[in-house]
Amino acid sequence: MALAKRKSTSGRRVKTSVVTGGAGFLGSHLVDLLLSRGHRVIAIDNLVTGSVNNIAHLAGNTSFRFIQQDVTEYLFLEGSVDYVWHFASPASPVDYLELPIQTLKVGSLGTHKALGLAKEKGARFLLTSTSEVYGDPLVHPQPETYWGNVNPIGPRGCYDEAKRFAEALTIAYRNQHRLETRIVRIFNTYGPRMRLRDGRVVPAFISQALEGLPITVFGDGSQTRSFCYCSDLIEGIYRLMMSEVADPVNIGNPTEMTMLEFAEAVIRATRSRSRIVFRPLPQDDPKQRRPDIARARKHLAWAPRVALREGLRDTIAYFRPRVRSR
Repeated sequence: MALAKRKSTSGRRVKTSVVTGGAGFLGSHLVDLLLSRGHRVIAIDNLVTGSVNNIAHLAGNTSFRFIQQDVTEYLFLEGSVDYVWHFASPASPVDYLELPIQTLKVGSLGTHKALGLAKEKGARFLLTSTSEVYGDPLVHPQPETYWGNVNPIGPRGCYDEAKRFAEALTIAYRNQHRLETRIVRIFNTYGPRMRLRDGRVVPAFISQALEGLPITVFGDGSQTRSFCYCSDLIEGIYRLMMSEVADPVNIGNPTEMTMLEFAEAVIRATRSRSRIVFRPLPQDDPKQRRPDIARARKHLAWAPRVALREGLRDTIAYFRPRVRSR
């Protein structure tokens, strides 16, 4: 059943946003933000990696509609659409190693269908790309002008190349069809609603620490990442969509730390007695990852605000009962 057209109390037409991957970790946080800012929201998700638990609190909200559908299929929606936010994709190493073809399909066919919907509705389109387009970078930190160092046939190739293709297709629609498009390159992000066993370092370290298990650090722990809390990231993405910036924009936290430092931070935050163990570094695992966010600072007046200690506190609080109930 389609959402009825409504006007706000000010008499203006309420904006309608479509969020693909809207039941996922980041997609569901975007849905919450959009609803809080007066949008009608239609979330589309096939629940391969998303979960209805992430949007269960929205049951009965007349401004929200959920459609369980694979975004690689034709998207038909009645009524007007103002914004299409394309978040759908497996996004963790476990997911895209188990689902390589689905990952490539959602990056290609799924992006094509989402762009087609935006074109049909005359909507503005935002692609969630990734820092993985930079591969194992030879430039540090990574600015948007860097073309990357990617192995297209390596274990990460299905995800890296799916996102690189999605960016190229988005630009093609912008150039050929004059579609208003935005591209965000997301760096490491964490927070509540991450899956406990999704293979990413934050839930892996936290779950190991809460269970008192050894914390697994790959390599010698000197490889670096930078961690952005989900609310900061979603605010940056929202500002990008509402801006006039058509070129890709990095959104992430430029505060860099080694994996060993991060493991130690998790142990302190959880008050765990876990010890750190080392395992061989996976193939093509990036040695360094930190965003240059000068473009976001200049054009979006955006920078992360949530400190790691604060973000870890809330994330650990989310995971603690889930670890106990397993």
